[in-house]
Amino acid sequence: MSRSVFFGAAAALVLLSTAGLAKASDLYDPSIAHQPKDGVIRIFGPGGPHTAFLKAAKAFEAKTGVKVEVVFGPESKWTKDAQAGADMIFGSSEQSMTAFLENYRFVESGAVEPLFIRRSVIVVPKGNPKGISGFADLLQPGMRVVVTEGKGVYNTSGTGVWEDIAGRLGALEDVKRLRRNIAFVEKGSGASFRSFTAGQADAWLTWVHWPLNHPDAAEFVELEEERRIYRVTNVVLSPEADPVTTDFLIFLKGPEAARLFASDGWMK
Repeated sequence: MSRSVFFGAAAALVLLSTAGLAKASDLYDPSIAHQPKDGVIRIFGPGGPHTAFLKAAKAFEAKTGVKVEVVFGPESKWTKDAQAGADMIFGSSEQSMTAFLENYRFVESGAVEPLFIRRSVIVVPKGNPKGISGFADLLQPGMRVVVTEGKGVYNTSGTGVWEDIAGRLGALEDVKRLRRNIAFVEKGSGASFRSFTAGQADAWLTWVHWPLNHPDAAEFVELEEERRIYRVTNVVLSPEADPVTTDFLIFLKGPEAARLFASDGWMK
């Protein structure tokens, strides 16, 4: 094969692969008019942090009488509504919010505000049947671990967390050994939770709010401090938001919201 034919074929493969990724990941629709002012605070974001935002929304409504609607889950399910009417977007990490900024172009990176941070843990089935006590146990032969990944097409705070934890001490062998024990790689934390609770996994590396919010199905083991990974939840307000959204943001920064978020494992 000549060099020109080879490089032409390679370029075609690159174009095909990147086109597929763009189709899967770019949800931005320029035909949607952003008009959020309707008297209701509408906030959109991923599952996981949503439980704390729901608690805060309920408390704010009780205090002010202003309705706050929290829409959560996979981005593909709410993106069109958010592009049209989001007063606020919340993220589950900085990298997650950076991806959101590609699709919600009425907001800018400089307006993003980190609110709380949470830690990674080892989630185990109720009763911890394998007696897992720390990261080293996940490296033992036969362990079946769930990890969360975006796989290049899905926006999730779980992307790369297992590798960050395994490689935290700079030991390549730790990454290799954990990789051999990964039984399920799921797109998004919701899918990971379903896979974990199906009964075929011994552990799941994820965020502390998942077991805290599902105590009937799971408990958690703390990672050693030197292994622990932290990521934030953050928010960004639309410049066109209902004015009272600013009051909700002030509430989110206050002591009452801090207590509500702390019940889900979030810290300042």
